[in-house]
Amino acid sequence: MGVESTAHTFGVSVVSTRSGAPTILSDVRDIYRPEKGEGIHPREASRHHTQVAAPVLSKALKDAGVKISDVDAVAFSQGPGLGPCLRVGAVVARSVSAYYGKPLIPVNHAIAHIELAAMLTDASDPLVLLVSGGHTVITAFAARRWRVFGETLDLTVGQMIDQFGRAAGYASPFGREFEALSNKSNVLLDLPYTVKGNDVSFSGLLTASKRLLAERRGLEDVCFSLRETGFAMLAEVVERALAFTEKKEVLIAGGVAANLRLREMLTQICGVHGAKLFAVPREYSGDCGAQIAWNGLQGLEAGVRIDVEKSSVKQSWRLDQVDIAWRR
Repeated sequence: MGVESTAHTFGVSVVSTRSGAPTILSDVRDIYRPEKGEGIHPREASRHHTQVAAPVLSKALKDAGVKISDVDAVAFSQGPGLGPCLRVGAVVARSVSAYYGKPLIPVNHAIAHIELAAMLTDASDPLVLLVSGGHTVITAFAARRWRVFGETLDLTVGQMIDQFGRAAGYASPFGREFEALSNKSNVLLDLPYTVKGNDVSFSGLLTASKRLLAERRGLEDVCFSLRETGFAMLAEVVERALAFTEKKEVLIAGGVAANLRLREMLTQICGVHGAKLFAVPREYSGDCGAQIAWNGLQGLEAGVRIDVEKSSVKQSWRLDQVDIAWRR
């Protein structure tokens, strides 16, 4: 069983391999939604998680058709994420682990995004673009760790999109509305394009987009321009990393992976380099318990455990700090 609570989503999932192949038996989530024009307030989000934890947990078990005594282990998002939100999920997982005598498995949320996407797409040795509200990183596996080949220097691409959405009067997350609005224009406005080596910077792009909005330029035109400029930056650094690593697979994971235009750009790059693009299914692109449950199961089978007394959350926990026991 996996418990996810890094930011706006509280989710619980049950995953099994007893039938031979990995199977998601249930995936239940409840999302904290702030008022329009507002972002995620960690205290309010954690209060939401506390209120929905019991019914989400119960429904996940019911949907999976199992009792909590049938669960072999309990995994939880140890980090990275918002401290108050992480602590709610950790308390739930610790409580179940301690009361029922189940092994407790710590999971890095970023790695869980990648591993679930790899499992669902059958990508075996990919260059990964992980893009969400909490992550913008290009990574590949080598020597027991996910190694970073490029990342954001300030905002993540998901933060940029959400902050622009709030400036436009929308609530976070803004991804679906952003894609729909962008698709209604083909007017490309001049915006800053900032790539430094193999890293990207989105703060200048966000500021300039907000300025255009304040100047009453069309929202659809600004969204289109923001999308095309920001995603082109990501495509450039992915292509550079792909040429360097000579990988034959590219995997896109995380909430922003649901954007079809970003997938289209990466498909074109893969075609040039003779690589294949894998994209996480849209229903599992965002934060969910399934990613924690699956990565927790990988950890369980590889002997990963943590004592309750040592299971404090890690708000800033880079994926390249984690030794991977289940990959070779």
